Amino acid sequence: MTRKAAQVETCKQLLDTFYANPRITKVEKLTFSGVGNRDVYNITAPFQYDGEEVLLGRVEERDSEFSQVFFFTCDNQVWSPRMHTHTYNLQDPCTTIIKGELIVGGVEVITAADNPGKIVSWVTQFYRGFHIDSLCHFSSGPGTMKDIRLIELMDGRIGIFTRPQGVKGGRGQIGFTIIDSLDELDEQTFIDAEMLGNQFVPEEWGGANEAHLLSNGHVGVLGHIACFDLSGNKHYYSMVFSIDPETCEKTPLKIIAARSDFPRGPGKRPDLEDVIFSGGLIRSGHGRAVLSVGVSDAEAYQIEIPDPFVEYES
Repeated sequence: MTRKAAQVETCKQLLDTFYANPRITKVEKLTFSGVGNRDVYNITAPFQYDGEEVLLGRVEERDSEFSQVFFFTCDNQVWSPRMHTHTYNLQDPCTTIIKGELIVGGVEVITAADNPGKIVSWVTQFYRGFHIDSLCHFSSGPGTMKDIRLIELMDGRIGIFTRPQGVKGGRGQIGFTIIDSLDELDEQTFIDAEMLGNQFVPEEWGGANEAHLLSNGHVGVLGHIACFDLSGNKHYYSMVFSIDPETCEKTPLKIIAARSDFPRGPGKRPDLEDVIFSGGLIRSGHGRAVLSVGVSDAEAYQIEIPDPFVEYES
């Protein structure tokens, strides 16, 4: 059964629980070629398409926020841009399958009219299609809303996770709503989603990064929880919870990975050193799972961990 959250725990409290329960992991850094000297990070989990393994990654210069999203395929443990495949001027890609269609999302940055080098806002864009080479744009999120995620539910309807900020969501909360068809997906759908609440203290924030349909019809959510320290540095951790889409009853958050799980390495900026981006999760079916992450906004890793969703299916 799904448990209601008794109280909201901070990053520190969740970390204390995480570190008190050591687990066996296997870590692998992903190697990329064909993108020059640019970094590849904030990857999706790999998925099978037309007989090959494919993932999406954010590609950009170390000193820039203007990125592209590439489709990559793997050969001899090296990931290279998929041949003759469109790239998108987006950040932080995500994917899902709805009624057999590939859905790809990413964040488009908006620049000042009088200064094309200054980012003033961002919009999540969505594309759909049955073939990677013929995806069509079909929906846009509200201005400044990232971390919008879609999932096909057990009854065929579509669950929508949102991330309101500002007056409604503070530094960032998670919202949820259900629609009957992708044709209903518009900006107002995202705006009207109800906040789940009781997940983050006001000084902290979080969002959904990927949704998984569980065997009992509930949805396992892979996401992040984040906070600032006193020096203004950001700290991002991978977390999960589950939700009953019918009642919105949800489990407490639990952290499943931290920057300390990975080797020391380069970072985009000093304030991003302790940041990991929850890109996607592949469940093995044997009590283990592989989590794909971006690390310090500069590198991409995969880490094998205990399957964090098993307990939600009992």
